[in-house]
Amino acid sequence: MPRPMWNGAISFGLVSVPITLEPATESHDVHFRQVHLEDGGRVRYQKRCEIDGQVLTEDEIGKAYEVTKDQLIPITEDDLSGMPLPTARAVEVVAFIDADSVDPVAFGAGDYYARAKGAVAAKPYTLLREALTRTDKVAVVKYALRGRERLGLLRPVGEALSIQGLHWDDEIRSPAELAPPETDVSESEIEGALTLMETMTVASLADLDVTDHYTEALHEVIDAKAEHRTPKPAEGEEKAAAPVVDLMAALEASVAKAKESRGETGGGEATVHEMPAKPKKKTPAKKTTAKKTAAKKTTRRKTA
Repeated sequence: MPRPMWNGAISFGLVSVPITLEPATESHDVHFRQVHLEDGGRVRYQKRCEIDGQVLTEDEIGKAYEVTKDQLIPITEDDLSGMPLPTARAVEVVAFIDADSVDPVAFGAGDYYARAKGAVAAKPYTLLREALTRTDKVAVVKYALRGRERLGLLRPVGEALSIQGLHWDDEIRSPAELAPPETDVSESEIEGALTLMETMTVASLADLDVTDHYTEALHEVIDAKAEHRTPKPAEGEEKAAAPVVDLMAALEASVAKAKESRGETGGGEATVHEMPAKPKKKTPAKKTTAKKTAAKKTTRRKTA
């Protein structure tokens, strides 16, 4: 069982829900050590003071803020713990918003499960979970973790509550600079793309049969080296992507291949469906993030 990484409470109006935060994900990555190629010895790193050259232990190392290259301001743990931060031991509910109103690009700042702490937390925890479930809302929350204040979404996941960390607005790059040159796409090409999407659509991620083949192959290489044998050859052949010459032909071939992979046979050549009438052009909606959709705008002070 993962160790709790934070202890506190969800502050929901005058209701307080004691919780602990635990990681919602776990890594299965294969990690390597650095070694000396000549003799296989481990390469280790030492933290050394640049003034006296002394090798330091962790309890001899502190924090400092760099004002200039030659000026550092020491910051102690007492300085940090004494900050007037209301979210230091609380997950503060700022507002409630629709579950689908947050731009997905804002996600990615950590995923956690909130575990009810003790019997006293069971009822308010369940109350908040049921209220969120019935309204299809998520709670915009602020909390402090790993030395900084964060923004997140509190949402029900099965019988539990989870917190998905959000990036602040100033951490999200504008996509405007990434747009390709303006080009024309025909209606038939759009229809072909829609048909391919329809053929490849599944109800949920649980319906997909996907495997991390890279990690499997990496474990096979490691096992083979340990057993002094040749790794088993990979199944199937890697196919290089062909250059797109005829977009419509590529779409129709993709539809046929997708149908074949799903066990759909017969029916002759792949065809495209008639696309619904093109909707009237609307003024692009302003990008919505959790911070801007909250009833009370949340802000933070940028550091130099």
